[in-house]
Amino acid sequence: MKKVVAVISILFCLMGCTTVYAGNEVSEVAQDTTGKLIEIKDKELKTLQEYRDAYGSDTYGLTAYLLNRIRIYSIPFGFVAIIIAAIYQYIIGIRKLDVRDKGFALMITSVTIVVICQVLPLVFAIVVKGWRG
Repeated sequence: MKKVVAVISILFCLMGCTTVYAGNEVSEVAQDTTGKLIEIKDKELKTLQEYRDAYGSDTYGLTAYLLNRIRIYSIPFGFVAIIIAAIYQYIIGIRKLDVRDKGFALMITSVTIVVICQVLPLVFAIVVKGWRG
């Protein structure tokens, strides 16, 4: 009886499966994705132009734009590095002292880099806009 129920359920599954062919949906998704990429590109170019206008120079504007991007992306990378350092220091370092020291050094280094990446755009803006005029 169990074999008959299993065979019948397999037959129902096979009969219930339908083949779906990709048609216009693929081109619509590609066009939508291309449109979003163009929008992102235009937005970033506009932001870059705003930085260039604010700083009065292409070089200073590009530098400020890149420092702002570094500031934004340093936070998640810093947290990941701190988590890895904590694992080295507090979990693996319980039994191995050299690994514990490695974790501590990695934690100090990652916190220092995050602080530098957060403060550097502010220092750049003060120096360029303040003393440069």
